Amino acid sequence: MDHPTAVLYLEHDGKVLLVDSEGNGPQKPVMNSTGTTKFRFPTEVEVASMGIEWAAKNTFNILGYQVTKAHPEIEWPQEWAWKDECISDDAVHPIARESIYRSIHRLVSKVMVLNPQGEVLMGKIERGHFVGHWTLPGGYMDHDEHPAIGCVRETLEEMGIEIKLSDDAPIITQRIFTNEGISFVSFTYQANWNGNDSEIKLKQNEISQFEWLSPSEAISRAVSGFDVAALRHL
Repeated sequence: MDHPTAVLYLEHDGKVLLVDSEGNGPQKPVMNSTGTTKFRFPTEVEVASMGIEWAAKNTFNILGYQVTKAHPEIEWPQEWAWKDECISDDAVHPIARESIYRSIHRLVSKVMVLNPQGEVLMGKIERGHFVGHWTLPGGYMDHDEHPAIGCVRETLEEMGIEIKLSDDAPIITQRIFTNEGISFVSFTYQANWNGNDSEIKLKQNEISQFEWLSPSEAISRAVSGFDVAALRHL
């Protein structure tokens, strides 16, 4: 199936617009089906021919094609495809499936652990996105995990200490870091810890060292925009 070099990814509350190779739509996929690829995202011209106005949000490069994520200025489109049903249908072009996959938020849970002096616990990372840099304890949430549980689990895994979160609401931030369009959402909590440093047991091959830093020093060392945003609240 030939694919246009630039398409529109129109999404409205979980529904996306698919067309066939001739630009006719809306089309609906069938979950878990196999066969010939025949559905794709529409071009701007095809959307205009349907009389649909839209507002662009972001433009990304997906496998060499330009995909513009946009919101259609219409009522909820009942006859469009559910985005979750597009991923497992071979009839849907890989560009559309990859775009939908990348549009799903990646969830991260972190925590600012404070000692009685008001210093923040940070670790130097040996793997992942920030090798050789300093970050707050935390990481990706498990599929069925609440963020308040995730950061406590991650702190125990990375630092070897058990913490209890404060009653403060988490600091929630969202960011797309690259032109691939993957969106990260971070929940950063706060906890007070009055233990002894000898209790801290770093996770081998993941955290090389730890330090207690003043909030200003922690901000200057942090490379994650999520960490910086949370630390500024201190």
